[in-house]
Amino acid sequence: MRILIAEDDFIGRKLLQKFLSQYGECDIAVNGMEAIDAYLAAHKEGTPYHLICLDIMMPVMDGLKVLKAIRDIERQKGILDKDRVKIIITTALNDRKTVSESYDSGCEAYAWKPLDLEKFREVMVKLGLIAEA
Repeated sequence: MRILIAEDDFIGRKLLQKFLSQYGECDIAVNGMEAIDAYLAAHKEGTPYHLICLDIMMPVMDGLKVLKAIRDIERQKGILDKDRVKIIITTALNDRKTVSESYDSGCEAYAWKPLDLEKFREVMVKLGLIAEA
């Protein structure tokens, strides 16, 4: 499985990378533009991501804009909903408006920081990304 971790906080990045590296190859983006560039490069190489963990509060371009941009790119490429990348929002923001906007924009799940890695694993199972232990 190919995974993109888009997170500007060093500690958050390392935590996710250490946890997710047991399930697949992890790439890192430290801002929103890097996340979009990585997403596009993976498609161009023919090795698209299966999972993107996307922080909302990132420099250059915030995570919600990245989420919307990726979903727009998928629509333009004719990627069916069942084949699109799974996106889990990982953020400290837990207000109703942000959560609602994230789901409306096309995320599959929303994880609050600090992350509960057992629940995160359960979400990955529900999304069909990994098998149940």
